[in-house]
Amino acid sequence: MGKIIAHVDPDLRELIPGYLQNRRKDIKAIGAALKDADLLKIRTLGHSMKGSGGGYGFMPISVIGAAIEKAAKEKAPDDIQAHLDELLSYLDSVSVVYDSPV
Repeated sequence: MGKIIAHVDPDLRELIPGYLQNRRKDIKAIGAALKDADLLKIRTLGHSMKGSGGGYGFMPISVIGAAIEKAAKEKAPDDIQAHLDELLSYLDSVSVVYDSPV
């Protein structure tokens, strides 16, 4: 995956590094929950990402979170892992640009 540019509100500048780091923690938590077959935890974390990504300017995180939530509901561990890989790839590729309000 090449570089991805995320245009983010400059008012969120101080929150973004922590937000993105927390998504990396989610990857580890979901991976651990996958080993434990804790689909409720995976579903909850996916739902949380679905709700937060767009608000921070990272719509792909919302889309991936929704897919993780859906895969957990469907008891599809291979799909969950594929979406985790997709999230990691996104986080490794995204560059943040803080746009000034027009």
